[in-house]
Amino acid sequence: MARQTDVLVVGGGATGVGIVRDLALRDVDVTLVERGGLSAGTSGRSHGLLHSGARYAESDQSGAAECIEENRILRDIAGASIRDTGGLFVQLDADDPAYFERKRRACEDVGIPTDVIDGAAARELVPDLADTVERVMEVPDAVVYPSRLVAANAVDARDHGANVLTHAPVEGVRVERGSVVAVTVGGRVDDTIEPSCVVNAAGAWAGEIAAMAGLDVRMCPTKGVMVSVEYDGLDPVLNRCRPPSDGDIVLPHDGEVVLGTTSEAVGDPDEYSQTDAEIERVVAECAEMLPAVAEATQRRTWWGVRPLYEPDEVDREERAISRDFVLLDHAEDGVENAAAIVGGKLTTYRQMAEATADLVCDRLGVDAVCRTADEQLPGSDDPDRLDEFVAEFDGQGPSDEDVVSGRS
Repeated sequence: MARQTDVLVVGGGATGVGIVRDLALRDVDVTLVERGGLSAGTSGRSHGLLHSGARYAESDQSGAAECIEENRILRDIAGASIRDTGGLFVQLDADDPAYFERKRRACEDVGIPTDVIDGAAARELVPDLADTVERVMEVPDAVVYPSRLVAANAVDARDHGANVLTHAPVEGVRVERGSVVAVTVGGRVDDTIEPSCVVNAAGAWAGEIAAMAGLDVRMCPTKGVMVSVEYDGLDPVLNRCRPPSDGDIVLPHDGEVVLGTTSEAVGDPDEYSQTDAEIERVVAECAEMLPAVAEATQRRTWWGVRPLYEPDEVDREERAISRDFVLLDHAEDGVENAAAIVGGKLTTYRQMAEATADLVCDRLGVDAVCRTADEQLPGSDDPDRLDEFVAEFDGQGPSDEDVVSGRS
């Protein structure tokens, strides 16, 4: 006999579990299905930066404003899923000082707090900084451990009545008379789910899920490589103060730093090349800020795929594609009870979830407000408990496997 649910959410990354948590807190009957363990896609394979918004301040002020707002919320609710490091935007002698000033002014306009210090003072903060550092701008960046964050959202959703089903791939979607009437799910579920509403939160794979319902969601996935090397003692995140490029970020972990990243379009988010040249390029570029990483022992390397969405400009240069999120109401495409949430950043997952839950509640006639910005995530003050949540949902991604449960 088929399972019934008011809302079916497809995709167990940060956005998907964020939606399920939001809806469960509004007393909506909701089910999530994920083809692997939680965080198996983009979320668990990210570089793990909790953006202050400074990276986007001069190019996308609305996106930057979203980042600083969510940055503050997550520091309040996510506890040990966040490491409050601060961040530095680093200007080397080869970098354009006018760009530095544009970014500083843009941060000021958005409300992102900054402080500028010279190279000598910066090297007191980070003794191994390159001699070519002329000045840095301090911003409230942080590090997020996505496996913990996603699992904590899932536990809170489940504790409020949601069904969170992992290793449950969607195998088919049946549409009749302009509505999704059934979704076939394999794996551990091996059953049909009959929802009143469906949300596609499958990230880079959203196009594949949409196609099962006869819908067209044109994703523009791009791959990026991260390299974690042995290095102890870095406190702040380092960002190269230049237009976004390869190898312009260094994130501190415990006894390691994560170097990132690249951006290259891929046709298939499951099948793409992974080359030594990409790794070498990232290490070399990051070493211009922190020379010691050039010879450091490499501990882990992983690739992730960004869920970028730009249907009207698919040939646009990858780094020029917006990182904003887009909420697609498929009623406009003839499927009344389906929606998709695409694009966005890990930092803004909660806001993406709120916008999606608002749409779903409007469709279902549910009069309830979002509570996720005010409710503490479970286990937030207990790293060991958070790591138990990760194991429960098979949610370990490579992004933070050196930190979760002390693994290395």
